[in-house]
Amino acid sequence: MSLGAPMPDVSQVPPEMVDFGLLKTTGALAPRLGRLTLPSRKPILTPAFLANTSRGVVPHMSPDNFRKYAGSNGVYVGLEDFVEKHPEKTPPIFEYNVPEPLRKFAALPQDTPLVLGARRTPPIPTPAAHTNTAISLLTSVGYKSVSSEYYAAAARKLQPDVVVGMADIPFGQPAIGIKRKDKMSDRTEAWLRDLVATRSAMATAEPRFAIFAPILPIERDLQSWYLEHLLDDMVDSISGVAIYDAFLLDDLPDALHHLPRLSLHVPASPHELLRQVSLGMDLLTVPFIASATDAGIALDFSFPPPENGNSNERQTLGIDMWHAEHALAVTPLSKHCQCYACTKHHRAYVQHLLSAKEMLGWFLIQVHNHSVVESFFASIRSSIDAGTFEAHVAAFEAFYEPQLPEKTGQGPRARGYHFRSEEHAKKEKKNAKRWNGELGGKGKVVLKAAHGQQPEKKQEMMDVIDDEALIGLVGIEDDADAVQLEVLKIEDDVKE
Repeated sequence: MSLGAPMPDVSQVPPEMVDFGLLKTTGALAPRLGRLTLPSRKPILTPAFLANTSRGVVPHMSPDNFRKYAGSNGVYVGLEDFVEKHPEKTPPIFEYNVPEPLRKFAALPQDTPLVLGARRTPPIPTPAAHTNTAISLLTSVGYKSVSSEYYAAAARKLQPDVVVGMADIPFGQPAIGIKRKDKMSDRTEAWLRDLVATRSAMATAEPRFAIFAPILPIERDLQSWYLEHLLDDMVDSISGVAIYDAFLLDDLPDALHHLPRLSLHVPASPHELLRQVSLGMDLLTVPFIASATDAGIALDFSFPPPENGNSNERQTLGIDMWHAEHALAVTPLSKHCQCYACTKHHRAYVQHLLSAKEMLGWFLIQVHNHSVVESFFASIRSSIDAGTFEAHVAAFEAFYEPQLPEKTGQGPRARGYHFRSEEHAKKEKKNAKRWNGELGGKGKVVLKAAHGQQPEKKQEMMDVIDDEALIGLVGIEDDADAVQLEVLKIEDDVKE
């Protein structure tokens, strides 16, 4: 141990009131059914997924609609969504003095399990290196170092149901040396001790959070020191494990096999979800739901797959709602889906909303995509229970394309976590200007507007985002001549 800090005694910390029971399993590395129960929350039947959030809410969904339509088993929240680099003052969420401030701040349902981690999932790589006492986070206005003490204090203040221990993982580095991996192990062990010690110091009347210990994405022998101390000193103080590499589950110590497993290994497709479930993963995060929604892609897959008939071609995993063929289609987004979007609206309406840049379009697709993945996991549980999971996985892989469709249309207004870290250093705006003004004849100001359009008809406008329209008159910089608003003339660039 190279950090030199004294080790607090955490061996006597009582376990939290978290109950996880295995309902069916055939081995350590096999699909399994379970039931996770947290105090005052609805139980979660596993395998299941946690909804990803941005600033505490599911993208494209207001809290009331999330309560009505999402049907999620819980949500995952990253602390970096709430801390800022500038100004240097207490973030507003920490000044919110109510019970369960994070839940109330995000207006989450009272019975929805809430999991807090340090980073979003997937995390954006940060250029600043981690230290022995802190990790680098990406806030909405820059990078900020957060110490393990700060993280533990934040968990105590925000009162989530589950806190994932802070892990030293250099995201984005293509190769990690042995010495760096040793540091990862040492630091993660020390930070987990800090979190457990903070919880043990809490008053009896304070709401107590459960702790999921991070399991690093490195070989077992390189984190053996951390795992040894985890088993010797802290195993009775943790309620689960957070796995950053599902394919290293074989390295998980036997003494931790009975605990619920949360996967922070980001899947790129439903096929990867099935692979993780086949290895015994219990809770998963599925960022591709929001990615597909942003791209205007309505997910369209089921488990097990329908009969293939005479077709030898693999079917797509989603429907690109930007394609012109949907402009007159009065069919549901997905034939057999019973979600709100599919039962109340049709493809032509959704495509019209996307073309007009109406946020309702992305909301309807998000409702649909969450419903598809919810049904997907419900069918997985039924298949495991019936003993047909392996056969259904093989059929699924043969029936569907291995990857989601590529994005062709424009998305909604881009947010900070849509960009890679190096893009934050660029001076240009991430969202293009929507109105450009110039002086026309007789002193008139001509505003050139870009309206919603079909992507196939105007390819050059595919990646332009117009939700900044009418915020101001862009490009009027001549202070000498006053511009009278009554002489404004608006010309649609479609006429040019």
